[in-house]
Amino acid sequence: MKKLKNSNSYISEQHPFHMVDSSPWPIMTSISLLSFVMVFVMYFHMFKFVNFVLLPVILILCLNIFRWFSDIVVESTYEGQHTFKVQQGIRLGMCLFIISEVMFFFSFFWGYFHCSLAPSISIGYVWPPINIISLDAWGLPLLNTIILLSSGITITCVHKAILIGERPFVINSLIWTIFYGIVFSVIQGYEYQVSPFSINDSVFGSLFFMLTGFHGFHVFVGTIFLIVCLYRQINYHFIRKQHIGLECCIWYWHFVDVVWVLLFVIVYIWGG
Repeated sequence: MKKLKNSNSYISEQHPFHMVDSSPWPIMTSISLLSFVMVFVMYFHMFKFVNFVLLPVILILCLNIFRWFSDIVVESTYEGQHTFKVQQGIRLGMCLFIISEVMFFFSFFWGYFHCSLAPSISIGYVWPPINIISLDAWGLPLLNTIILLSSGITITCVHKAILIGERPFVINSLIWTIFYGIVFSVIQGYEYQVSPFSINDSVFGSLFFMLTGFHGFHVFVGTIFLIVCLYRQINYHFIRKQHIGLECCIWYWHFVDVVWVLLFVIVYIWGG
């Protein structure tokens, strides 16, 4: 039942969809995201005083996203607005989002294959280019692969455990997955520090750091996603029949795992 505005009468909604209330966060997030992109471009062009603007813009963007997601959590957990039909729509939206991310990485893999299968004269007709020493795939990259695949096992355990109502096991598996994600990011950061080439070293360096860097950013976002899910699980937000937020997180993390396996095989082993 829903109360009419300025009235004591009630109406009954005859549909399972969630009629979202007016919210300032979508437009505020769009404006802050546009500001972030503009300031980020100015940062790379070394505009004066841009360093003092970049951090506040990032903080405002994070605040808007946090408030927007908080409202969604309230609508789903405390107001019960996420019916079965709404959850179907959220799953479809998450699938489309992951497909868009697949297309994003596909463009970089296309560029990598284009440059590696037919190296131009400017890089010596060879791949990797002349004077570029590629990283050993069986060192830190292999270790990171083992770590990320282990996180894929623990996140699968999370999904299985939530379906059978094993709440403590869900929490423990989430903690382990978060730990693996943090360790992966630390090792990748160290790998960047000891890398014998930089992003400026021909097209090889550009493609390597763009591919691995964007994947690392996705791992960072996924780790934050996992931390939020852990907090919500501790506060009893997820149950066996309604855990759409956790389910989307699990899908996203599996996507991150698959992309890394492709990176390891194509960039580190075959391309190196």
